[in-house]
Amino acid sequence: MANDESTQGVSDAAAVDHVLGRARAAHEHTPGRAAPLRSAPLWLRPLLAYQRAMDRVSDAVGALSKYLVIAVVAVGFLNAMLRYIGRFAQRQLTSNTYLELQSYLYAAVFLLAFAYILKNGINVRVDFWYANRSDRTRALVDFVGHLVGLLPFAALAIWVVYGPVMTSWAINEQSPDPGGLPRAPLKTLLLLAFALLLLQGLAEMVKLFARLIGRSDLVVMPDEAHAPPIRAE
Repeated sequence: MANDESTQGVSDAAAVDHVLGRARAAHEHTPGRAAPLRSAPLWLRPLLAYQRAMDRVSDAVGALSKYLVIAVVAVGFLNAMLRYIGRFAQRQLTSNTYLELQSYLYAAVFLLAFAYILKNGINVRVDFWYANRSDRTRALVDFVGHLVGLLPFAALAIWVVYGPVMTSWAINEQSPDPGGLPRAPLKTLLLLAFALLLLQGLAEMVKLFARLIGRSDLVVMPDEAHAPPIRAE
């Protein structure tokens, strides 16, 4: 009897702690900001810590991608000016170095934005059903979609790209055009882009799982932090 009462007391205390934790989280949670980790169950905290760290990485890389747009425009402008000035002066002022640098930077803008786009939900959706579903249904659809579509695709891309990237570095692959740039750094961007996409995909699944178990307060979804994603409906 004493043991039963003790067990019941522990269970009641755990239930009270859980309810109080949820109440504190609801009180501290504001739109666009996740509740503190201390309000999450102990087993979920490492996953949330990873998710929040990965979100910061994706935002930082995405910010770098934004600044690269300025570099692309600057190099493109330089190429155009040198071409016209060279034509007027009847001299060859442009080179494949600058032309390929523009292409490399342009590619980097998109490749480095993969994880940022996923994290902030600013990808285009062709949607005729999803938007009108409940939050839980949408979370379940995205969770399954990430599990069977996004993560396998990113992993396959890493597997396909890894060999050529290593070979490119091993042979010091160069551009076939005179004055061109090495190919290995550009190919490495492919590997980095899909690796970040895979890691951010895992972080998104943590967010979706939190929504599925009724703990949306622990994560910040794109529609809370930014304007709604572009959709084609």
